[in-house]
Amino acid sequence: MKFKDILVDKESRFAIEEDLESGNFYISFPVFNGLAEYSEFYRISHDELIEFMNNIDYLKEFVRKCKDRQMDDRLLMTPGRIRGEPC
Repeated sequence: MKFKDILVDKESRFAIEEDLESGNFYISFPVFNGLAEYSEFYRISHDELIEFMNNIDYLKEFVRKCKDRQMDDRLLMTPGRIRGEPC
């Protein structure tokens, strides 16, 4: 996978990225599990991408749900046994 940033919110620590190989879009943010920091990736549709770019409040609410683990069905990879917490 090769990711390209579409939007980066440094203050809230998340990004919207495109996987250049598959064309899929993801919301990503860093998490820390006590041993390592890594990123979790949540798939979004092209229609959601457009909506998020036009409505930052909607985007931030979606990110909050991801960080609260309410959107785990969209995870790119299943977390390991020791899942990280958002940083």
